[in-house]
Amino acid sequence: MPQDISITNYLQSYTHLPLIDVRSPGEYEKGHIPNAVNIPLFTNDERAHVGTVYKQESQEAAVQLGYKYVTPKLQWFIDESLKAAPQKNIIIHCWRGGMRSHAFAQHLKDNGFNEVYVIDKGYKAYRRVALNNFNVGTINLLGGYTGSGKTHILHQIEAKGHQVLDLEGLASHKGSAFGNIGMDKQPTTEQFENNLYWRWRQFDYTQPIWVEDESPNIGDVNIPMYLFQKMRESKLFFIEISKEERARLLVEEYALGDKARLANGINRISKRLGNDVTKKAHLLLEQDNFYEVALLTLGYYDKYYKRGIDKRNTDDIHFINMPGTNAAKNAETLIEYTKQHV
Repeated sequence: MPQDISITNYLQSYTHLPLIDVRSPGEYEKGHIPNAVNIPLFTNDERAHVGTVYKQESQEAAVQLGYKYVTPKLQWFIDESLKAAPQKNIIIHCWRGGMRSHAFAQHLKDNGFNEVYVIDKGYKAYRRVALNNFNVGTINLLGGYTGSGKTHILHQIEAKGHQVLDLEGLASHKGSAFGNIGMDKQPTTEQFENNLYWRWRQFDYTQPIWVEDESPNIGDVNIPMYLFQKMRESKLFFIEISKEERARLLVEEYALGDKARLANGINRISKRLGNDVTKKAHLLLEQDNFYEVALLTLGYYDKYYKRGIDKRNTDDIHFINMPGTNAAKNAETLIEYTKQHV
Protein backbone atom coordinates (compact mmCIF):
# COMPACT_ATOMS: atom_id res chain seq x y z
CA MET A 1 0.00 0.00 0.00
CA PRO A 2 1.09 3.59 -0.47
CA GLN A 3 2.51 5.19 2.66
CA ASP A 4 1.28 8.49 4.12
CA ILE A 5 3.94 11.04 5.10
CA SER A 6 3.52 14.44 6.74
CA ILE A 7 4.46 17.66 4.97
CA THR A 8 7.27 18.03 7.51
CA ASN A 9 8.67 14.63 6.60
CA TYR A 10 8.40 15.48 2.91
CA LEU A 11 10.29 18.77 3.30
CA GLN A 12 12.96 17.24 5.51
CA SER A 13 13.60 13.91 3.81
CA TYR A 14 11.73 13.34 0.54
CA THR A 15 12.13 16.38 -1.72
CA HIS A 16 14.58 14.39 -3.87
CA LEU A 17 11.70 12.24 -5.12
CA PRO A 18 9.40 13.31 -7.98
CA LEU A 19 6.21 14.95 -6.71
CA ILE A 20 2.89 14.58 -8.53
CA ASP A 21 0.02 17.03 -8.03
CA VAL A 22 -3.21 15.31 -9.15
CA ARG A 23 -5.46 18.36 -8.73
CA SER A 24 -7.11 20.00 -11.72
CA PRO A 25 -5.06 22.31 -13.98
CA GLY A 26 -6.87 25.36 -12.60
CA GLU A 27 -5.99 24.46 -9.02
CA TYR A 28 -2.38 23.82 -10.01
CA GLU A 29 -2.03 27.10 -11.91
CA LYS A 30 -3.36 29.09 -8.97
CA GLY A 31 -0.67 27.65 -6.73
CA HIS A 32 1.37 24.48 -6.28
CA ILE A 33 4.30 23.09 -4.36
CA PRO A 34 7.50 24.05 -6.22
CA ASN A 35 8.81 21.31 -8.53
CA ALA A 36 5.48 19.44 -8.50
CA VAL A 37 4.35 17.94 -11.82
CA ASN A 38 0.64 18.23 -12.61
CA ILE A 39 -1.03 14.98 -13.71
CA PRO A 40 -4.69 15.85 -13.09
CA LEU A 41 -7.33 13.26 -12.42
CA PHE A 42 -9.96 15.64 -13.74
CA THR A 43 -10.00 18.53 -16.16
CA ASN A 44 -11.34 21.81 -14.82
CA ASP A 45 -14.78 21.11 -16.29
CA GLU A 46 -14.83 17.54 -15.01
CA ARG A 47 -13.93 18.65 -11.51
CA ALA A 48 -16.70 21.27 -11.57
CA HIS A 49 -19.21 18.67 -12.76
CA VAL A 50 -18.23 16.18 -10.03
CA GLY A 51 -18.54 18.92 -7.42
CA THR A 52 -21.98 19.89 -8.65
CA VAL A 53 -23.21 16.29 -8.53
CA TYR A 54 -21.80 15.92 -5.01
CA LYS A 55 -23.73 18.97 -3.80
CA GLN A 56 -26.97 18.40 -5.69
CA GLU A 57 -27.21 14.61 -5.57
CA SER A 58 -24.92 12.59 -3.31
CA GLN A 59 -21.36 11.55 -2.58
CA GLU A 60 -22.02 8.16 -4.15
CA ALA A 61 -23.25 9.71 -7.41
CA ALA A 62 -20.21 12.01 -7.49
CA VAL A 63 -17.85 9.05 -6.97
CA GLN A 64 -19.51 7.13 -9.80
CA LEU A 65 -19.17 10.13 -12.10
CA GLY A 66 -15.54 10.45 -11.08
CA TYR A 67 -14.87 6.84 -12.05
CA LYS A 68 -16.51 7.50 -15.40
CA TYR A 69 -14.11 10.37 -16.10
CA VAL A 70 -11.01 8.63 -14.74
CA THR A 71 -11.32 5.13 -16.23
CA PRO A 72 -10.31 6.07 -19.81
CA LYS A 73 -7.20 7.81 -18.47
CA LEU A 74 -5.77 5.00 -16.33
CA GLN A 75 -2.97 4.09 -18.75
CA TRP A 76 -2.20 7.75 -19.32
CA PHE A 77 -1.73 8.23 -15.56
CA ILE A 78 0.87 5.45 -15.58
CA ASP A 79 2.64 6.74 -18.69
CA GLU A 80 2.86 10.32 -17.39
CA SER A 81 4.01 9.16 -13.95
CA LEU A 82 6.78 7.09 -15.54
CA LYS A 83 7.97 10.19 -17.40
CA ALA A 84 8.18 12.06 -14.10
CA ALA A 85 9.56 9.12 -12.07
CA PRO A 86 11.35 6.58 -14.28
CA GLN A 87 12.79 4.93 -11.15
CA LYS A 88 9.20 4.27 -10.03
CA ASN A 89 9.63 6.00 -6.67
CA ILE A 90 7.12 8.81 -6.35
CA ILE A 91 5.10 11.10 -4.07
CA ILE A 92 1.46 12.05 -4.69
CA HIS A 93 -0.72 14.80 -3.30
CA CYS A 94 -4.08 16.43 -3.89
CA TRP A 95 -5.82 19.25 -1.99
CA ARG A 96 -6.33 17.53 1.39
CA GLY A 97 -4.71 14.11 0.99
CA GLY A 98 -8.05 12.48 0.35
CA MET A 99 -9.62 10.26 -2.26
CA ARG A 100 -7.92 11.74 -5.33
CA SER A 101 -4.34 11.26 -4.14
CA HIS A 102 -4.91 7.88 -2.50
CA ALA A 103 -6.73 6.44 -5.52
CA PHE A 104 -3.98 7.69 -7.84
CA ALA A 105 -1.24 6.33 -5.54
CA GLN A 106 -2.89 2.92 -5.26
CA HIS A 107 -3.24 2.75 -9.04
CA LEU A 108 0.50 3.32 -9.43
CA LYS A 109 1.30 0.81 -6.71
CA ASP A 110 -0.90 -1.78 -8.41
CA ASN A 111 0.95 -1.21 -11.65
CA GLY A 112 4.55 -1.76 -10.71
CA PHE A 113 5.69 1.36 -8.89
CA ASN A 114 8.04 0.70 -5.97
CA GLU A 115 7.90 3.40 -3.31
CA VAL A 116 4.67 5.40 -3.46
CA TYR A 117 3.96 8.05 -0.83
CA VAL A 118 0.99 10.34 -0.23
CA ILE A 119 1.36 13.68 1.55
CA ASP A 120 -1.03 13.67 4.49
CA LYS A 121 -3.45 16.63 4.30
CA GLY A 122 -2.03 17.38 0.85
CA TYR A 123 -1.37 20.79 -0.65
CA LYS A 124 -3.33 22.40 2.17
CA ALA A 125 -0.62 21.26 4.59
CA TYR A 126 2.08 22.95 2.51
CA ARG A 127 0.09 26.17 2.42
CA ARG A 128 -0.19 26.17 6.20
CA VAL A 129 3.56 25.72 6.55
CA ALA A 130 4.41 28.23 3.82
CA LEU A 131 2.46 31.08 5.40
CA ASN A 132 3.36 30.61 9.05
CA ASN A 133 7.03 29.69 9.37
CA PHE A 134 9.04 32.90 9.26
CA ASN A 135 9.65 33.10 13.00
CA VAL A 136 13.18 31.71 12.74
CA GLY A 137 16.20 33.46 11.30
CA THR A 138 17.55 37.03 11.36
CA ILE A 139 17.03 39.52 8.55
CA ASN A 140 19.44 42.23 7.40
CA LEU A 141 17.03 44.60 5.67
CA LEU A 142 18.52 46.58 2.80
CA GLY A 143 16.92 49.95 2.18
CA GLY A 144 17.65 52.90 -0.05
CA TYR A 145 15.87 55.36 -2.28
CA THR A 146 14.67 54.26 -5.72
CA GLY A 147 17.53 53.87 -8.18
CA SER A 148 20.09 52.84 -5.56
CA GLY A 149 20.56 49.48 -7.26
CA LYS A 150 19.51 47.47 -4.22
CA THR A 151 18.72 44.34 -6.21
CA HIS A 152 22.12 44.47 -7.91
CA ILE A 153 23.74 44.84 -4.50
CA LEU A 154 21.85 41.84 -3.15
CA HIS A 155 23.08 39.74 -6.08
CA GLN A 156 26.64 40.80 -5.30
CA ILE A 157 26.16 39.98 -1.62
CA GLU A 158 24.91 36.54 -2.62
CA ALA A 159 27.84 36.07 -4.99
CA LYS A 160 30.13 36.67 -2.01
CA GLY A 161 28.61 33.69 -0.22
CA HIS A 162 25.94 35.36 1.90
CA GLN A 163 22.26 34.43 2.13
CA VAL A 164 19.80 36.51 0.09
CA LEU A 165 16.04 36.36 -0.33
CA ASP A 166 15.32 38.14 -3.63
CA LEU A 167 11.70 39.17 -3.21
CA GLU A 168 11.55 41.12 -6.46
CA GLY A 169 13.07 38.25 -8.39
CA LEU A 170 10.52 35.82 -6.97
CA ALA A 171 7.72 38.33 -7.63
CA SER A 172 8.97 39.10 -11.16
CA HIS A 173 8.48 42.80 -10.45
CA LYS A 174 10.78 45.65 -9.42
CA GLY A 175 8.30 47.12 -6.97
CA SER A 176 7.47 50.48 -8.58
CA ALA A 177 4.99 51.79 -11.12
CA PHE A 178 7.65 50.89 -13.70
CA GLY A 179 8.45 47.58 -12.05
CA ASN A 180 7.03 45.25 -14.68
CA ILE A 181 9.27 46.60 -17.45
CA GLY A 182 11.73 43.94 -18.57
CA MET A 183 10.23 41.31 -16.27
CA ASP A 184 8.35 38.08 -16.90
CA LYS A 185 4.68 37.68 -16.05
CA GLN A 186 4.07 37.77 -12.31
CA PRO A 187 3.05 34.57 -10.50
CA THR A 188 -0.18 34.49 -8.54
CA THR A 189 0.15 35.68 -4.96
CA GLU A 190 -0.37 32.08 -3.86
CA GLN A 191 2.45 30.79 -6.05
CA PHE A 192 4.71 33.66 -4.98
CA GLU A 193 4.14 32.67 -1.35
CA ASN A 194 4.85 29.02 -2.17
CA ASN A 195 8.10 29.83 -3.99
CA LEU A 196 9.16 32.27 -1.30
CA TYR A 197 8.84 29.75 1.51
CA TRP A 198 10.57 27.08 -0.59
CA ARG A 199 13.60 29.39 -0.72
CA TRP A 200 13.29 30.44 2.93
CA ARG A 201 13.30 26.85 4.21
CA GLN A 202 16.72 26.26 2.65
CA PHE A 203 18.49 28.97 4.64
CA ASP A 204 20.89 28.46 7.54
CA TYR A 205 19.01 30.30 10.28
CA THR A 206 22.16 30.81 12.35
CA GLN A 207 23.34 33.27 9.68
CA PRO A 208 21.62 36.52 8.63
CA ILE A 209 19.41 36.64 5.55
CA TRP A 210 19.62 39.75 3.38
CA VAL A 211 16.25 41.04 2.16
CA GLU A 212 15.34 44.24 0.33
CA ASP A 213 12.95 46.59 2.11
CA GLU A 214 9.58 46.50 0.36
CA SER A 215 6.00 47.65 0.80
CA PRO A 216 3.48 44.89 1.62
CA ASN A 217 2.81 44.31 -2.08
CA ILE A 218 5.22 43.94 -5.00
CA GLY A 219 3.26 44.65 -8.12
CA ASP A 220 0.21 42.42 -7.90
CA VAL A 221 1.51 39.97 -5.30
CA ASN A 222 1.58 40.30 -1.52
CA ILE A 223 4.33 39.45 0.94
CA PRO A 224 3.14 36.93 3.58
CA MET A 225 2.01 38.76 6.69
CA TYR A 226 4.43 37.09 9.09
CA LEU A 227 7.42 37.71 6.85
CA PHE A 228 6.47 41.35 6.33
CA GLN A 229 6.11 41.79 10.08
CA LYS A 230 9.55 40.26 10.57
CA MET A 231 10.99 42.65 7.99
CA ARG A 232 9.50 45.63 9.81
CA GLU A 233 11.05 44.47 13.09
CA SER A 234 14.51 43.97 11.57
CA LYS A 235 17.45 46.37 11.46
CA LEU A 236 17.41 48.51 8.32
CA PHE A 237 20.65 49.26 6.50
CA PHE A 238 19.74 52.32 4.46
CA ILE A 239 22.18 53.31 1.72
CA GLU A 240 22.27 56.99 0.76
CA ILE A 241 23.26 57.80 -2.82
CA SER A 242 22.78 61.10 -4.60
CA LYS A 243 19.69 61.60 -6.74
CA GLU A 244 21.87 62.30 -9.79
CA GLU A 245 23.70 58.97 -9.49
CA ARG A 246 20.44 57.14 -9.00
CA ALA A 247 18.86 58.83 -12.01
CA ARG A 248 21.75 57.68 -14.17
CA LEU A 249 21.25 54.09 -13.01
CA LEU A 250 17.54 54.27 -13.80
CA VAL A 251 18.34 55.46 -17.31
CA GLU A 252 20.62 52.45 -17.79
CA GLU A 253 17.88 50.09 -16.61
CA TYR A 254 14.81 51.59 -18.29
CA ALA A 255 15.82 53.75 -21.27
CA LEU A 256 15.94 50.80 -23.65
CA GLY A 257 12.49 49.63 -22.57
CA ASP A 258 9.16 50.19 -24.27
CA LYS A 259 8.41 53.93 -24.17
CA ALA A 260 4.69 53.16 -24.06
CA ARG A 261 5.21 51.22 -20.85
CA LEU A 262 7.32 54.06 -19.45
CA ALA A 263 4.50 56.47 -20.28
CA ASN A 264 2.03 54.14 -18.59
CA GLY A 265 4.24 54.12 -15.48
CA ILE A 266 4.18 57.91 -15.40
CA ASN A 267 0.40 57.87 -15.67
CA ARG A 268 0.13 55.46 -12.76
CA ILE A 269 1.76 57.99 -10.42
CA SER A 270 0.30 61.09 -12.09
CA LYS A 271 -1.88 61.99 -9.11
CA ARG A 272 1.17 62.04 -6.87
CA LEU A 273 3.30 63.90 -9.38
CA GLY A 274 0.68 66.54 -10.09
CA ASN A 275 -0.69 67.60 -13.46
CA ASP A 276 2.15 69.98 -14.42
CA VAL A 277 4.94 67.55 -13.52
CA THR A 278 3.16 64.71 -15.30
CA LYS A 279 2.86 66.75 -18.50
CA LYS A 280 6.52 67.73 -18.25
CA ALA A 281 7.55 64.12 -17.73
CA HIS A 282 5.62 62.99 -20.82
CA LEU A 283 7.17 65.78 -22.91
CA LEU A 284 10.67 64.84 -21.75
CA LEU A 285 9.94 61.19 -22.52
CA GLU A 286 8.86 62.09 -26.07
CA GLN A 287 12.19 63.92 -26.43
CA ASP A 288 14.08 60.82 -25.16
CA ASN A 289 15.36 62.85 -22.23
CA PHE A 290 15.26 59.86 -19.91
CA TYR A 291 17.60 61.39 -17.33
CA GLU A 292 15.29 64.33 -16.62
CA VAL A 293 12.29 61.99 -16.54
CA ALA A 294 14.11 59.93 -13.92
CA LEU A 295 14.85 63.00 -11.80
CA LEU A 296 11.21 64.04 -11.89
CA THR A 297 9.91 60.64 -10.83
CA LEU A 298 12.54 60.36 -8.10
CA GLY A 299 11.06 63.50 -6.57
CA TYR A 300 7.91 61.51 -5.89
CA TYR A 301 9.55 58.23 -4.89
CA ASP A 302 12.00 59.86 -2.48
CA LYS A 303 9.16 61.56 -0.60
CA TYR A 304 7.18 58.33 -0.51
CA TYR A 305 10.12 56.32 0.83
CA LYS A 306 11.05 59.00 3.38
CA ARG A 307 7.56 58.85 4.90
CA GLY A 308 8.07 55.14 5.47
CA ILE A 309 11.48 55.72 7.05
CA ASP A 310 10.09 58.37 9.38
CA LYS A 311 7.62 55.83 10.80
CA ARG A 312 10.38 53.45 11.88
CA ASN A 313 12.31 53.40 15.13
CA THR A 314 15.48 55.35 14.37
CA ASP A 315 17.47 53.03 16.68
CA ASP A 316 16.90 50.24 14.14
CA ILE A 317 18.17 52.25 11.14
CA HIS A 318 21.77 52.45 9.97
CA PHE A 319 22.35 55.19 7.37
CA ILE A 320 25.32 54.47 5.12
CA ASN A 321 26.59 57.01 2.61
CA MET A 322 27.84 55.65 -0.70
CA PRO A 323 29.47 57.66 -3.51
CA GLY A 324 27.88 55.82 -6.42
CA THR A 325 25.89 52.84 -7.63
CA ASN A 326 28.73 50.35 -8.17
CA ALA A 327 26.98 47.24 -6.85
CA ALA A 328 30.12 45.21 -6.11
CA LYS A 329 31.74 48.02 -4.10
CA ASN A 330 28.52 48.80 -2.26
CA ALA A 331 28.01 45.15 -1.39
CA GLU A 332 31.48 44.97 0.09
CA THR A 333 30.84 48.16 2.08
CA LEU A 334 27.63 46.72 3.52
CA ILE A 335 29.24 43.42 4.45
CA GLU A 336 32.07 45.16 6.26
CA TYR A 337 29.66 47.57 7.94
CA THR A 338 27.52 44.77 9.36
CA LYS A 339 30.61 43.00 10.68
CA GLN A 340 31.47 46.09 12.72
CA HIS A 341 28.03 47.26 13.79
CA VAL A 342 25.86 44.16 14.26
